Amino acid sequence: MENRKFFRLIVGISLAFLIAGAAAQDEQWLQYHSERQAYRTVGDMGSSTLRPSTDKPEGVELPDFKNDDPFFFQWSSPMVEGGKLWIALDRTNPKGHWDLLYIDSNGDGNLNDETVVKPYQTERYYTCFGPVKVVFKREDGPVTYHLDFRFLDYEGRDKRMYVYPGCWYEGQITVGGQTKYCVLIDCNVNGVFNDKSLEASKCDRIRIGKKGDRDTRYVGNYIEVGGVLYEPEIARDGASIKLTKAENIKYGNIRLPDSITEFSVGGENGLFNITPENGSGKLPVGKYRINFWAISRKDDKGRQWKLQGNNYSDKGDFDIKEGQDTEQLSLGEPIVSNLTAQVNKGTYSFRQTLEGRLNERISLLLNGSRPQAPKLHIKSEDGKYDRSYSFSYG
Repeated sequence: MENRKFFRLIVGISLAFLIAGAAAQDEQWLQYHSERQAYRTVGDMGSSTLRPSTDKPEGVELPDFKNDDPFFFQWSSPMVEGGKLWIALDRTNPKGHWDLLYIDSNGDGNLNDETVVKPYQTERYYTCFGPVKVVFKREDGPVTYHLDFRFLDYEGRDKRMYVYPGCWYEGQITVGGQTKYCVLIDCNVNGVFNDKSLEASKCDRIRIGKKGDRDTRYVGNYIEVGGVLYEPEIARDGASIKLTKAENIKYGNIRLPDSITEFSVGGENGLFNITPENGSGKLPVGKYRINFWAISRKDDKGRQWKLQGNNYSDKGDFDIKEGQDTEQLSLGEPIVSNLTAQVNKGTYSFRQTLEGRLNERISLLLNGSRPQAPKLHIKSEDGKYDRSYSFSYG
């Protein structure tokens, strides 16, 4: 009897290890990367703009500055206590470039214990730093993050600091039994990699596909991989991802003008690219904002034209409710061509723009490229002035 109990105990322990091992495989780990001007390598990275102040922050211990009036900034991140880190900008010469950067890299609220960061590039109007390392103190250990900075100092204009992500996560993962490549991007530059939002600028980005693919989606409640919807669980620091096949999804229907050939929407559910059928498509229940729409059409010469609208405000928001159809969305044709004129000391300037039904930005392509800019014909009432001018892009 004792031997039989021992055998059962061994079997039980082995099964427990097998089950634990199988569960652990669901969480897949990615590799951290940092690079100067990471947005050039990775793409789909946003930026934040910081305005300088000459007021010295209260309660912050400061280094011995070389300049009497250094600039101070605050970078926001939920990964640090208090939600913000102090940054100071000093310069070696009173009239030279702002070439000395201090950042509270350890999150202790002070700058006097920091090593000064020197720029890697200086030009007439800007100075670049990075990637600059900061360390977030978390319950499960320290987390490294990198930032890129670009300080603009144009004469006669407001000074500003542009902050970009200097890091990202990537690596191989397994999805539905197939090997894929995953990239996580902190698009809104706040140190977190799992932000969801109705607004595109406030949510992070994810790619799942082949290495090098640029099919970028919003981080959201769902992501489509190989025609299957998954529910992603992304670690706040971006180090890991877990994908669970979505079950029991509740859908509603969206109604579009029949002329729409491509349609894309985003929100906390993620980013969805739809090819409408008979002016209709389905989406999981939730709130969305139009990302873009497109109409493709050939003319009588066989040339391919594409009209596209994007850059939507909250005018492009709509709700999908379970089992219901939306009202037909107000998008697509007609498009309005606006012509504005200004006069300054007898000199006239003209500007032509295309505007959509919800004030979205409109672009027009011919065979995949911009068509020739339109012409403006001006004729005086008495006919003595009669000339045509060509607009130019810029």
